[in-house]
Amino acid sequence: MRERLYRVEAIVLKRSDFGEADRLLTLYTPDRGKLRAIAKGARKPSSRKSGHVELFTHSTLLLAKGRHLDIVTQADTLDAFLPLRENLERLGYAYYLAELVDQFAEENVENHPLFDLLRRALGWLGDGADDPALLARFFELHLLQHVGYRPQLFNCVNCGRALEPVENFFSADAGGVLDPDCGSKFRIQNSKFESQVMNYGLQITNISLDALKVLRFLQTREYVTVRSLRLNAEVHAEVETLMQRYIVHHLERNLKSVEFLQALRRPPVASG
Repeated sequence: MRERLYRVEAIVLKRSDFGEADRLLTLYTPDRGKLRAIAKGARKPSSRKSGHVELFTHSTLLLAKGRHLDIVTQADTLDAFLPLRENLERLGYAYYLAELVDQFAEENVENHPLFDLLRRALGWLGDGADDPALLARFFELHLLQHVGYRPQLFNCVNCGRALEPVENFFSADAGGVLDPDCGSKFRIQNSKFESQVMNYGLQITNISLDALKVLRFLQTREYVTVRSLRLNAEVHAEVETLMQRYIVHHLERNLKSVEFLQALRRPPVASG
């Protein structure tokens, strides 16, 4: 029986060794969503496919239907995103973006906007003038929108009223921002249960007006506008913490790449 061949445009999200000389690839495609495939012989020095199936590479692949996993028979690079590979921090953020897509995307589910977001973000990461942390926050919010988890930042998620320009509350459990009245009400309810909050109440934290403005700006603007934004360290730290809580809540797990990025930020330990 002849092999059934099909061609895809794909970005390599993840790879691991498979067998003696093969690579197991996790790919993200615009038409077929996430899929896994085997690149046979890709670890051999003489392999013509190896350079085209590197992590984060945007390639055109010809695949053959396999019994359990499809097989990469041809590969041609469209963009290797070489500039981002020259800087460890930017490479770390590429791991983070890829891990986010890997965790949120579904297999065999078409999502052209998410593919385009990832492709463009990997290109932006290579621009040394851009802040990779700001790009990560932009990417998080737009990815969440494309996969159906868009946080509500303009109206109270409990009562629906438009949020006032004051300090509000944020809850990943509730799906976004609560106004002062609703946030205080839930906090009072939570305090009654004390250690049983996780079972009976919403996990709520304060969100400053500046952080809310930043989140709204990132959520509703294109990156060409966002990239010039300059945040002070305190506001960015608050925005990052809120987004991490929201993402971990929906994934129900921590991301390995976050630990790597945090390790890069730690100051080196002085010797002697």
